Amino acid sequence: MSQKKSYQSSFILVTILFFLWGFITVLVDSLIPRLRELFTLSYFQAGMVQFAFFGAYFLLSLPASYILSKIGYKRGIILGLFTMALGCLLFYPAASYRYFGIFMLAYFILAGGMTILQVAANPYVAVLGSEEGASSRLNLSQAFNSLGTAIAPAIGALFILSDTIKTEDEIESLTSVAKETYLANEASAVQMPFLGLAIFTLLIAGIFFFAKLPKLMNEASTGTYFEALKEKNLVLGVIGIFFYVGAEVAIGSYLVNYFLDMNLVEVIKENSLMKSIAEGILNSNLTDNDHKAIVGVFVTFYWSGAMIGRFVGSYLTRIMKPGKVLGIFATIAIALILISINTTGLLSMWTILAVGLFNSIMFPTIFTLAIDGIGSLKPKGSGLLCMAIVGGAIVPPLFGYFTDSIGFKYALFFIILCYAYILWYGYKNSKKQLTTIE
Repeated sequence: MSQKKSYQSSFILVTILFFLWGFITVLVDSLIPRLRELFTLSYFQAGMVQFAFFGAYFLLSLPASYILSKIGYKRGIILGLFTMALGCLLFYPAASYRYFGIFMLAYFILAGGMTILQVAANPYVAVLGSEEGASSRLNLSQAFNSLGTAIAPAIGALFILSDTIKTEDEIESLTSVAKETYLANEASAVQMPFLGLAIFTLLIAGIFFFAKLPKLMNEASTGTYFEALKEKNLVLGVIGIFFYVGAEVAIGSYLVNYFLDMNLVEVIKENSLMKSIAEGILNSNLTDNDHKAIVGVFVTFYWSGAMIGRFVGSYLTRIMKPGKVLGIFATIAIALILISINTTGLLSMWTILAVGLFNSIMFPTIFTLAIDGIGSLKPKGSGLLCMAIVGGAIVPPLFGYFTDSIGFKYALFFIILCYAYILWYGYKNSKKQLTTIE
């Protein structure tokens, strides 16, 4: 009974981490409008913020797994939190001196801390209890990660974007004194939220330092990456994570442009329900808003669908084999994309938005299936899986290239191929009985 209670308290504590890195990841998006002014950035330079994030996963996942195999899960989590706090603290001098290089370094370090947490926390949750409940637990933790991503935009709007942001021309028209005052205020708007996050992250690190987390498996390194790469199902899972993250980010990144390409603004304005939803979220009349904002509000449903789906998926993967659930969700995602391709108007819009709901269980389920049965190679397997998140930096540009060449509708067949692989991986593991605890 005491062991079960220990597992439950540890699970709650680790799940807080999932919420934290989801929250911080999306909160940074709120910074981009201010960063463009503060550092006088082009849109390309502003876009490099996301490149720094995915770059950290690609470059640091394997070193993180190596470190984890040496120091264990608990110390790895604490190291990840301290690294995140350092990244948050570096936002302060970056904003003060208005030097973009320092900010990019800060964000890379912040993302590096998240990478360490991902490598440590995902496999730890998987083994924190019964083997048959591994996928369910990871889906539940990932649901709280999605909760963080859902809350962050509202917090960003309240504390980071609450006042009017001047255009570049308006800034240049200010007197030198007024300009410096304005930029100083802009810097403060960036500094204070992340100073608060640094303090909160250090507090969580302190809690983990004194917490008695159960040691559930041999955390010592007894294998190599070469041995890990011999695990066929792990390698196939790495490819699955690559395609999943790539497909999810590609759809989410281009939804606004996809909706504009279908001329959905007028459709929304003419439909009373859609109009009321848009006006309610924007809190203004649609005539006062840019077309991108009108269709952009509905992108919220794509990302919030992932949160709802993970709570549902946590239950489904408990009563059904995770591989079977993965295959079903991938099949539905493909069907929804095909409907969107072959229709127009609101049906096309809502079917592509609904894909977010069925994306929900894919990362935690693929992760759990991939590391199952590899024993002491789990830290290295986790590193390889987290490195595959770089798919979010590769698949979207390819999708954009195909869109430029053949249009959105036909380019979506490339995304279908990504989900087809995930469907195959789920089918391959549909009869697998998890044996996560070694």
